[in-house]
Amino acid sequence: MTRKTAALLAVLITATLHGQEIGWTANGRDPEGTRYLPASVITRENVSRLEVAWTYRTGEADSRFATRKPTAFEATPLVIDGTMYVGTPLGRVIALDAATGKERWTFDPGIARNITYGDFASRGVSTWLDPAAAPDAACRRRIFVATPESQLYAIDARDGRACPGFGRQGMVDLKSGLRIAPFEPAAYSVTSPPLVINGLVITGSSVADNTRPDLPSGEVRAYDARTGALKWSWDPVPQSRTDPAYEDWRGPDVHAKTGAANAWSVLAGDPERDLVFIPTGSAAPDYYGGLRLGHNRYANSLVALKASTGALVWAFQTVHHDLWDYDNASPPALVTLTRDGRAIAAIVQATKTGMLFVLNRETGAPLFPVEERAVPASDVPGEQAAPTQPFTTVTAPLSPHRLSPDDVWGISEADREACRAVIRGLRNEGIFTPPSLKGTLVLPSNIGGAHWGGVAIDPVRQVAIVPVNRLAAMVQLLPRKEFDMARARAEEQRLGDDYEYNMMHGTPYVMRRRILLAPSRLPCTPPPFGSLVAVDLRTGSLRWNVPLGSASSLFPKELADKAASDWGSPNLGGPIVTAGGLVFIGAALDSALHAFDIDTGRQIWNGPLPSSGKATPMSYQLASGEQFVAIAAGGGGAWGAGDHVVAFRVRR
Repeated sequence: MTRKTAALLAVLITATLHGQEIGWTANGRDPEGTRYLPASVITRENVSRLEVAWTYRTGEADSRFATRKPTAFEATPLVIDGTMYVGTPLGRVIALDAATGKERWTFDPGIARNITYGDFASRGVSTWLDPAAAPDAACRRRIFVATPESQLYAIDARDGRACPGFGRQGMVDLKSGLRIAPFEPAAYSVTSPPLVINGLVITGSSVADNTRPDLPSGEVRAYDARTGALKWSWDPVPQSRTDPAYEDWRGPDVHAKTGAANAWSVLAGDPERDLVFIPTGSAAPDYYGGLRLGHNRYANSLVALKASTGALVWAFQTVHHDLWDYDNASPPALVTLTRDGRAIAAIVQATKTGMLFVLNRETGAPLFPVEERAVPASDVPGEQAAPTQPFTTVTAPLSPHRLSPDDVWGISEADREACRAVIRGLRNEGIFTPPSLKGTLVLPSNIGGAHWGGVAIDPVRQVAIVPVNRLAAMVQLLPRKEFDMARARAEEQRLGDDYEYNMMHGTPYVMRRRILLAPSRLPCTPPPFGSLVAVDLRTGSLRWNVPLGSASSLFPKELADKAASDWGSPNLGGPIVTAGGLVFIGAALDSALHAFDIDTGRQIWNGPLPSSGKATPMSYQLASGEQFVAIAAGGGGAWGAGDHVVAFRVRR
């Protein structure tokens, strides 16, 4: 499709929407998770004139909201009927005037702040309009928020009051009824908004990875949107011998005592087909599978369930017997593809392995070939790695799968030699090299490849936009009998290393891992450290692959000026696409919102933010005809603390 034809189709799509609000009614703009806004007020021709329209602060960066563990503001706001709804890491919901940013109301569930929740983050809220309610009825439109304290609230979109008919005074306790209950408050929480589809609120969960095998179980559950009554529950660890995946889990009491395999990312749904799509993660623990032998089917999978009943329709596993923390962090996205004049309902799943799977939405069959390839065996006693793993054969990996000592990068020869020395001492046989006692190079690292930022779909051009990281890590299993944490930390300090340790209680090993950095604290992998990639969904080919953002904040002050513009940045956060031919994304370590030309990949604008936008932006067009782009800024850690929502519009 030519640029001129695509522009004409975009005009036709938006022509009927003139004078109407074009809102953002779900985390991915719609239940399908497309992240596509059919509005073209902001175009490639006027995007350079974007300026800040308003800025709102939630207040959670202030001392009055102090928490034991730092929070991450990763929310994607919603806009419905001129009101913006924002979810915060503390489970609060704030309603703003979408035109001015003026606060209308605030809801505060009052969660405990002295708990070190596993992931103290929120990626937003969900909404539902009750078709049976009178226009002036209370709670006719509801906002659903799932808190880090595992509470699901329904609140009235008009005034922020809890809906008394939902659950117990507006709240359902998501910890209730789990196969394996949380052993501590931090072990189980919710970081992503639920999916609302056909009158049901469907929730996943966030489980504290890798601490023990019997972590909280990862059931996906559906609740009546009006009453909060539990309608169904689906467990990713098969509980019935009649389940075709039952024999893919082998080990002592593996079905009863294995936790996680949960869906912590955003779900997608197809209301017309009565389908909900679940991206699942690894069973516990992540890096040692000796107690859960077999492929562990339904874990590390894209699973399609009947939305009305929870019955399994199909499952496609993206990683067999995960040993690398390669959970499906990216939300899936639905698209209708045209092939040989035929419309095909498809679903797109990006993975931490840097592969993009495009499947038939109704059957789970790959629309682009996928083949099983032999991968390295484990040399860890008690472990049995899967002998093969699925690889896409048409779409090339979106991020590298190998790093040799000759490939290392560094700002100096000393950095390069230090990186080479580390890599030479590791098992390094390409992607899917299992964790080992000597240490294993892992590329992509546990943050991806593609990450929780996910994909955005242009349904007109039939293009998927995917942000990826290009960093290597190392992981090592340490025999528990010989492990001494104090000694390990002392040795780490002597060598200048910085490991994350996970005790993996109940297994023979302790795990440690780190991103591979040189003594200068810069990556050992060659730049770009992060990229934005466009995939043609008609052919499976890569249309462009460009550096994303700047990593100058990683560099010592005296070297920051040398950070080349094509070095890119590690990134977390997703893209959106608009009918104006633009891709918007924050995600990088720089404090900016970026705009790219979807046809060429050329960056054509960036707007300053008070801190990095470790979130997925959104866009909306009000009935006045003005189009805005908004993003949360303040993702925490290297991305910078903050509590800002910033909205841009074209300068008048």
